[in-house]
Amino acid sequence: MLAILAAIVFGFALLLDFLDTNLGAPDLFNTHTLMLIGFLLLSLYLAGVGNGPGGGGRGRWYYGRRPGRG
Repeated sequence: MLAILAAIVFGFALLLDFLDTNLGAPDLFNTHTLMLIGFLLLSLYLAGVGNGPGGGGRGRWYYGRRPGRG
């Protein structure tokens, strides 16, 4: 989910850069600020915060000897 949000933020920053607009607040919503927000969301995703691929920390579901393995 965080990676999707990061992609949306990056797309919005790219759109603002292409249209060369500042949304009326040049120091609040500029391209660099939105890119930093996107990098923050992406780093949180890669750090394992939120639901990422791999199931969200379920770990091994079977503890002990597996049957049929000698």
